[in-house]
Amino acid sequence: MFNRKPAERGNHASHDTSLIAHGTVIRGDLRFRGALHLDGRIEGAVLAEGDDAVFTLSEHGQVQGEIRVPHAVINGQVQGDIHVNQRLELAPQARIAGDVHYQTLEMAAGAQVNGRITHRLAEEAMHELPSPQVSEAMPA
Repeated sequence: MFNRKPAERGNHASHDTSLIAHGTVIRGDLRFRGALHLDGRIEGAVLAEGDDAVFTLSEHGQVQGEIRVPHAVINGQVQGDIHVNQRLELAPQARIAGDVHYQTLEMAAGAQVNGRITHRLAEEAMHELPSPQVSEAMPA
């Protein structure tokens, strides 16, 4: 009873959530593990470490910079490109000024993207295509 070891946390970092509150401004790149919920503002890149990280941007949140994460739920304002290599959810109040690169996309009515929306598989396939051959003009 008294000699029990405390429960080991193991690899449960994905269950830890960090909150950046409304009114908080971070200038510079932000790296995180687990889950990050942003109600404030980040002026810099948002970069996830690990394949199970989740970034949530609330309707009050803002990012001025690139976002590179495996999973994201966006319901605020983003000025910059978004790269999500697994699942991206654009909620009704999402306002994005930049290109969106995704694997799986769910986009609610009302979400706005001012930029290109590119599926990652299509994007990767384009890089694997051979360069087009310029054919010689046939004599008339």
